[in-house]
This record gives sequence, structure tokens and C-alpha cells, in this order.
Amino acid sequence: MNHNNKRPFRGLGLEICANSIQSAIAAEQGGADRIELCSNLAEGGTTPSYGQIKWCVKNLSIEIWPLIRPRGGDFLYTDAEFESVLEDISFCKKIGCHGIVTGLLNTDGSVDEERCAKVIAAASPMPVAFHRAFDMSNNLSKALETIIDLGFVRVLSSGGKENAFVGANELAKLVLQANGRIEIMPGAGINAHNISEIAKITAAKSFHTTAKSVVESKMQFRNEASKMGGKDADEFSHEQTAVAKVKELSRVLKEL
Repeated sequence: MNHNNKRPFRGLGLEICANSIQSAIAAEQGGADRIELCSNLAEGGTTPSYGQIKWCVKNLSIEIWPLIRPRGGDFLYTDAEFESVLEDISFCKKIGCHGIVTGLLNTDGSVDEERCAKVIAAASPMPVAFHRAFDMSNNLSKALETIIDLGFVRVLSSGGKENAFVGANELAKLVLQANGRIEIMPGAGINAHNISEIAKITAAKSFHTTAKSVVESKMQFRNEASKMGGKDADEFSHEQTAVAKVKELSRVLKEL
């Protein structure tokens, strides 16, 4: 697998959680270093389609790390769901993704070591990052050691809090505990106004955000009576990563 065409990180890194091909394009145009490609941000992100993954790997120059999460909700999966996770990982490895992002827990909130070991083996030599299932674990310090031992290369976390700014002190402790053995990447609620403060408190080296804004539909005909989503859903707008927001975040990080 050759990733020599991927742009290297420079200084502090910026990962954009891109919920579509257009968001991924915006992330690259704005100067992001890496994309976590997903769908369904309303549920915290789920696995994107094969078509979306393949298009991004083929057409973009930055790292593409698909989120492998078969559904919203918790991180306790049935055997059938776990089989689909392994199938998705196999596809991502086959088409040359730079890595994948996933996470699995047991009923007691501990990291599912058995299944995570199978994930690492299935992905190899493609690296694997652990997503915010980590924040839902029963003991962050213990979970971190388990994740390191399993061979994950990065942990996305808000420090177990509602967002990374609120959890900045916890994230700083995790960065110290990791001591270079794994990357701790703050994520959740990060924007251009708080990223420098989060960076200073945590001493983290890369940061994760959607950098999204609402895009109005270009549809001229609108049937307001029919709904594709819930009763409060707006069928004529969607959330998408904004180039300007990514550029601003990149600018702030370059100045740190």
C-alpha cells in the first residue's frame, strides 16, 4: 500500500470529520491534514458508503480514515453487526485507505479486547484509531492502557465530558499518561475560538472537528407537506464542512 502521495502533517495537525464527499472536498481545500469520513452526524457518525469512501481515496490528496460504526447508539454490537464491521474494514484496506476509526465496548463499559484484537488483525498493516467510544468507557485511564496494548495508534476523546473544552484538563492528564505511546486527539465542540486554549491546556498535537455550517438547498420546487426525516427536520438544508472554517482553524494552529 503506497501512501506517498498523501500530504504530511506540518506542526499541529487538523482532522476534519467529513460527513459527505462535499465536506471532504471542503476539508482538503481548507488545508486539513486528515479526514475522518463518516455519515449521519446527527447520531455521532456512522460508516459512510463504499462509493463515498472510494471516491475520496481516489480523488483527494490527504489521508482518508473512514469511521467504521454500523449504527448509532451504544458501542455494544451483535455478532452480525461485528461481521459487517470486519467486512467494511476489509474493503477499506483493499482500496487503500490510510487507516480506519472504530471502537467497541463490553456491557460493563470496558474495552472489548477480544473483538478489538480482531479489528487490529483484520486491518493490518493499515493503522486503526479508537473513536469516542473511549469517552463512554467506565475508566478512561484503564481503557487507555488497554487501547495502547491492543495496538491502536490514536484515541479521539473529549476527556469523557460533553466537549473537548470542558474536558481539557482530563485530556491533559491522558496526554501525560500516554507519554508518546499513542496520540490523544481532542474532539467535540472544537472551533476557531477555543482551539488555541484547548491546545495549550492539553499539549495535544492534533485536533478533530466538523467545521460545519448549514447549506441551503438549491431546489426551486419544494414540497413542504412531505417529510423524509422527523417532523422537525428541514428537508431543504444540510450540514456540510465549510472551507472558510477549516482555513481559519488551520491558520490558528499554524500560529501556535
